Amino acid sequence: MYPDSARPTGRGVGPVSSVIIWVLFLVSLLLPGAASGRIYIDVNAPSIPKFKIAIPDFRDLSKDRSHPELAAGLPGVISGDLDLSGYFRPLDKEGFLDENGVALTSEGINFRDWSVIGAELLLTGGYTCIGSRLEVEIRLFDVFWGRQIVGKRALGKISGLRHLMHRLSNEIIKSLTGHDGISLTKLAFVGNATGKREIYVCDYDGYGVKPLTRDRSIAILPRWSPDGKKIVYNSYKQGGPMLYLRDLSTGSVRRLSGRSGLNIGACWAPDGSKMALTMSHKGNPDIFTIDLRGRILEQLVDHWGIDVSPAFSPDGKRMAFVSNRSGSPQIYLLDMTSKTVERLTYDGRYNTSPSWSSRNIIAFASMKEGRSDICTIDPSGGRLRRLTHNEGNNEAPCWSPGGRYIMFTSNRSGAYHIYLMNANGQNQRRITSGKGEQTSPSWAPE
Repeated sequence: MYPDSARPTGRGVGPVSSVIIWVLFLVSLLLPGAASGRIYIDVNAPSIPKFKIAIPDFRDLSKDRSHPELAAGLPGVISGDLDLSGYFRPLDKEGFLDENGVALTSEGINFRDWSVIGAELLLTGGYTCIGSRLEVEIRLFDVFWGRQIVGKRALGKISGLRHLMHRLSNEIIKSLTGHDGISLTKLAFVGNATGKREIYVCDYDGYGVKPLTRDRSIAILPRWSPDGKKIVYNSYKQGGPMLYLRDLSTGSVRRLSGRSGLNIGACWAPDGSKMALTMSHKGNPDIFTIDLRGRILEQLVDHWGIDVSPAFSPDGKRMAFVSNRSGSPQIYLLDMTSKTVERLTYDGRYNTSPSWSSRNIIAFASMKEGRSDICTIDPSGGRLRRLTHNEGNNEAPCWSPGGRYIMFTSNRSGAYHIYLMNANGQNQRRITSGKGEQTSPSWAPE
């Protein structure tokens, strides 16, 4: 009936919690504090200008020079992370003036050359490979002042270089914004690359896709637990849409709710002790809570209308959900204590898929003029904002752990894929690619 409850998808992923064999450390390298530089990014500003950053190839400091491909590969990962953050604009390397490679420290850098091409920030780096191990050192400079503002060193394995570079990207973003980056987060989604809809997981940037289910049926609506160790989802592998729980550390799967009728759209309570979902074993689709054994705790909504898509507030005291009790699907808020219900959305004839951020903002999909767009609204009903405009259908929003980014599904390029944008709607980028379609994203907590 509703976009978030009906549209499944696919692509392949293995255990989300596959152990990354990393020995990683991050240390400061005798740098002046970030506050001493002139660069600081206010992520709460209504519109954030992008800082132009130059990221030349890293220097290979290894004795045997056995991995020359990392000179471009390592900074390429960081460049992608900084670009996706929406705070930076990496400059094209074709315009760089330094033809002899860039020194690691300020003493060997001609900052004027970088200023001429418009760079405001310069990231230099070097790496050393010893057997299977990789050590990377980076330094970030304010080009105007010629001053180092970030310096980090990290050690890991060559096979896990993307993970290592994501960590360094997060360090840069944390230093300049004061907030954690998203580079190490994970995504679950539905994909149909095999011809069947299965659940997959991947890194936040679409890399490292692995299948989570191999049901050869229809698997939809994955949702991470608050601790990131479990995922619930719906599957038709045993008939109707039953609810399953996957433990990511052990790989075990068990059915949580297989009652007659619907068992769909589960969402976790903030403390992870229970979840809310729509069930219709009594005849009408209403919202209930169940514990982690699948036992019914409470019926939250009892109405003749169709009630779906529950989403808890960050403190667990309220719940957003979708109901057609007013004649068309709209978003309502339930007070978990008093059980009073109030309508939240009035603009638009078809509002679905509420997602409540950690910053207490609700994202949802709203249909107008035959197309669906992503909007946000305060729980009070104020500050309604439309974030996507006239680019296909945009559905199923979900928030990043810190509430500063939104993943969503869009068919703006023809097929459905997953896109990323900042919370203000800026910097919209396609994340997933490959065969088939990808929909119904769920962002893992950090």
